[in-house]
Amino acid sequence: MKVEQISIFLENKKGRLWKALNTLKDAGINIRALYLADTSEFGILRLIVPDPQKAKKVLEENDFAVKTNEVIAVELEDKPGGLASILKILKDSQINLEYIYAFVHEKKDKAILFLKADDINRTIKALQEGEARLLTAEEVYKL
Repeated sequence: MKVEQISIFLENKKGRLWKALNTLKDAGINIRALYLADTSEFGILRLIVPDPQKAKKVLEENDFAVKTNEVIAVELEDKPGGLASILKILKDSQINLEYIYAFVHEKKDKAILFLKADDINRTIKALQEGEARLLTAEEVYKL
């Protein structure tokens, strides 16, 4: 259901993304999912990792600005309309999304959607009532 995500604020300079990801590699931290949004001056790298507190500590020790927050993990069909079915539940419940990102995993015909909404508990309730399959952090890390 709720999965802890780390957000890393990166200056929009050559090599800065590599430095962040290499720092995690050197600490033995695997990345399960990522999303990068940028502007002309900075970017926000959002990551799902098995040990977000360790990742945060390691990155901060290497002069990165890092924040953690919770997102919701939803398993959906990896087929046309799979994402639309989840978004319809949210639309019908009048839930505002801040952002989403997804990846396909090893389960045949399945994908994982991470979403951030303005009211995480209300969003979880709406998804459960809409019979969406929510994943725990442990399930996400095992994929």
